[in-house]
Amino acid sequence: MKDHIETTTAWVCDKCDKALVSQKVKVRYLEGNFEVDLLKCPECNMVFIGEDLALGKILEVEKSLEDK
Repeated sequence: MKDHIETTTAWVCDKCDKALVSQKVKVRYLEGNFEVDLLKCPECNMVFIGEDLALGKILEVEKSLEDK
């Protein structure tokens, strides 16, 4: 996965109307725990996972973990 997410985006939290910030987020899937830089709302902590990431790298990791 990318080490850093572009932070000059116009992404804004729909709930809080705050600009999302790039932050380390703990992600857990099956038995695996990962720490990844993702865009996150500083107010409600909702995390944004873009389509490219969800259908790309995360899907690859998901398939490899399920095969084990």
